[in-house]
Amino acid sequence: MSTDQEELTQVTEQEQNNNKNESDEKSEERSLQGPVVRLRRFSRRRACPFASQEAPEIDYKDVPLLQRFISERGKMIPARLSNVSRKKQRELARAIKRARYIALLPYIAR
Repeated sequence: MSTDQEELTQVTEQEQNNNKNESDEKSEERSLQGPVVRLRRFSRRRACPFASQEAPEIDYKDVPLLQRFISERGKMIPARLSNVSRKKQRELARAIKRARYIALLPYIAR
């Protein structure tokens, strides 16, 4: 082997050793710090707006009520944002679709 090749292999071996040492140091630092803990923020889930006794009944003819659950673009707001229960979300979707079909609500916003 020529001296250039020997020097090159020595340099690459040194770089590999340096990289191993750096990774070992990082893992040691992590173990000294302890496990990463993510804090969870618990918030009380709001109740369904249609669950109480005095809540309005879902009806396809009640356009102002249905418009509260439709975005500006004309899309239905998902249950995770509106906090409507699964059962009531299905009723709400069915009422919105019926109101759209008979032209009480628009399919899309202009």
